[in-house]
Amino acid sequence: MGHLIFQDVYPFMNNWLGLILCFGYVLAMLGMAEGLRRWRGYSSNFTRKVIHIGVGMMSWFIHLLFDSPWWFVAAALTFAVLNFLDWQYGFLAAMASNDRSNLGTVYFPIAAAVTAVIFWSQPPLMVAALMPLAWGDGLAPVVGRAIGKRAYTFRGATRTLEGSAGFWIATLVTVWLALWLTAGEPVITPAAAILPALVIATVTTLVESVSVGGLDNLTITAAAIILIQLWPF
Repeated sequence: MGHLIFQDVYPFMNNWLGLILCFGYVLAMLGMAEGLRRWRGYSSNFTRKVIHIGVGMMSWFIHLLFDSPWWFVAAALTFAVLNFLDWQYGFLAAMASNDRSNLGTVYFPIAAAVTAVIFWSQPPLMVAALMPLAWGDGLAPVVGRAIGKRAYTFRGATRTLEGSAGFWIATLVTVWLALWLTAGEPVITPAAAILPALVIATVTTLVESVSVGGLDNLTITAAAIILIQLWPF
């Protein structure tokens, strides 16, 4: 009887531990970014992307923390609310944006939650769908500010060709690695992962280039989800 009770209780306890680790990881990323801002004097534009990429990498192990996506959804929606409050009141300087109309930090966990629900039983596809958001969108503005010289503007939003190239390269590499290296079904070989990675990188780069107001966190993830669902893995 005791053994049966333990079997019933263990998944519940394990999910609570997953929540603790999930919140702890995000708080550690926030603390690291704030530390970099104060210690090295990095701008919030840079530290926001450190958080962006670091939190996005959590997708590689969330399926190991929980036995269903709904625990992660609860955590993600909690972060969406906290990010909205931070956007409204500016609690954390490391996440501050110069564009007050940009709600990207709120959209990010929402996009992650939707992706987790759709692909929970297929971890390689779940991680791959979030890599354009995590690495592509995370690195594009950093590259653009560092070496961008060829600017273009769409609906008032200015980007650079160099930044878009950084988005494409980062997405191509990380989607390919996610499809190949993430444990779980479907099992995808390195060769079989190349073409879908190329297509996803190209389409999401184009989508990001015409998305404004932080909506790219939703639009590029939606594009990646659709492409992956249509791909015959």
